[in-house]
Amino acid sequence: MQSENKNCQNCKKDFVIEEDDFSFYEKMKVPPPTFCPECRLQRRLAWFNLVNLFHRNCDLCGEKFISMYPSEAKYTVFCAPCWWSDKWSWQDYGRDYDFSRPFFEQWNELLHKAPLLGLSINSTTTVGSPYNNHANDLKDCYLTFNTDFNQECAYGTSITHSRESFNSSMIMECDTCFDTACLYKSHKVVGMRGNNRFCVDSAFLRDCENCSDCFMCANLKNKKYCYKNQQLTREEYLEVKKNYDLGSYKGYREAKNEAEIFWKTLPPLPILMVMSTNCTGSYVFESKNCQECYDVAGCEDCKYCMSLWRAPQKNCYDVSSFGNNIENAYEAGVAGLGASNIKFCQESGINLFDAEYCKICLVGNSLFGCVGVHKGEYAIFNKQYTKEDYLILVDKIKKHMDEMPYTDKKGNIFKYGEFFPLEVAPFPYNITFANLFYPKTKDEIESAGSTFFPEEQKDHTITKKAEELPEHIKDAEDNVLKEVIECQSCKKGFRVIEMELRFLRKMNLPLPRTCPFCRINEKLNLWVDNMKLKDRICDACGIEFRTHYGKERAPKIFCKKCYQQEVY
Repeated sequence: MQSENKNCQNCKKDFVIEEDDFSFYEKMKVPPPTFCPECRLQRRLAWFNLVNLFHRNCDLCGEKFISMYPSEAKYTVFCAPCWWSDKWSWQDYGRDYDFSRPFFEQWNELLHKAPLLGLSINSTTTVGSPYNNHANDLKDCYLTFNTDFNQECAYGTSITHSRESFNSSMIMECDTCFDTACLYKSHKVVGMRGNNRFCVDSAFLRDCENCSDCFMCANLKNKKYCYKNQQLTREEYLEVKKNYDLGSYKGYREAKNEAEIFWKTLPPLPILMVMSTNCTGSYVFESKNCQECYDVAGCEDCKYCMSLWRAPQKNCYDVSSFGNNIENAYEAGVAGLGASNIKFCQESGINLFDAEYCKICLVGNSLFGCVGVHKGEYAIFNKQYTKEDYLILVDKIKKHMDEMPYTDKKGNIFKYGEFFPLEVAPFPYNITFANLFYPKTKDEIESAGSTFFPEEQKDHTITKKAEELPEHIKDAEDNVLKEVIECQSCKKGFRVIEMELRFLRKMNLPLPRTCPFCRINEKLNLWVDNMKLKDRICDACGIEFRTHYGKERAPKIFCKKCYQQEVY
């Protein structure tokens, strides 16, 4: 088929379905989408709450635990040990399909009854690691999200195979780092931004590779003893560093601000494509034939995918988050780990095959419209069938979804082939990633049929203002661990934890003045900005191109060709 122009039924904007897209939809046996790519992403992200945590009681054991679902959410929610246990059976929640009612209306009822996993973690592989979400294989980690195979890390998102990372996000295979973002295979670094790789004993670098003992630099490769991109001798470098006392809170802030001013004098790397061919988007690693993909690794023949950095993945459209050996997937969120032929699924995978319209379903095959199924097959609405009856009934349900579609509050029509409606999502819109990418007011959220969660009022008793903390880390005593400190930004209370204090003393870095979530959100908002390309004009050759840097973050910008000619 030839390319076609379509009009999104949600935002009413035009979008294009290319010839290759039709081939994909035909292969996956789904109709072409009626929502544009951005509205499809927004709809999936409304099902993804990563960093907002709440107290609620487990609906199985009754114990109070930390959950990503607020206590006000009227769902059945189990703590991780109970959900992964054999104390309950997913088949207990099975129900017949009712052909007199729309599919999504019935599925929403099942969603409220079948047990949801309170925190998306594997409790058997997390040791001494409370308050983490979408995580596994952790030891002594605290408040980390979308993270795995880490030890002694705290306050960050998208961390993997790393150790002793604090206030850092989007890092891989790193050790001993602080206040960094977008970092790969680096050790003992501080205040890094942009894209830095293979760096050691350095601070405040942006877009540097294989550098050691460098301070406040940008766009360097294979350098040592550099300050503001000037080559110094070892003695000169050490003398310059004496002017900066990073153990002082004021000294650290001043150095960080000075670095950001210096970075803006040099053009940043406009698009991050590493060992990738025929790809568009940014933050694409070792991928091939991927279009409009962001923060992905090891992808082939994928489109409109995001945050799939656990390689490999193949032949996926509209998949956001997770990955790890996933193939033939369409319209899915937080899905992966040996999964194949999954469509319209959320928080599902781990050797899952041939699944459609599933939530938190793992290790199984041939599932349709199920919630909480693990180790099951040939099930519809959590009720098991023979293979023959399953196939016949699934065909009937798909036809019924077209004949009796679900209509949401905005008037959008949901037939077979559309992801779950936004108004069915179990999370309030404003605590999800959808609000990070597409922020809405309370009235806009409620008019779209979703819910708004009011900001919680914490009942912590503040014992110390942030400005009352010791100015220098050398003056911080152990009793600071007992203080409830008022965040300079959001005014909520927070504590300094023991391994954090130990790390700050070792690295000569100051005590924090903002709470963990304000620090996490600083990096998270930076990541969100990197996931959107902006139209810019190259300051060298004058051509128009797309980059994840806006004018405010990068007053001076080069296209990729000019950057390579001018910088390297």
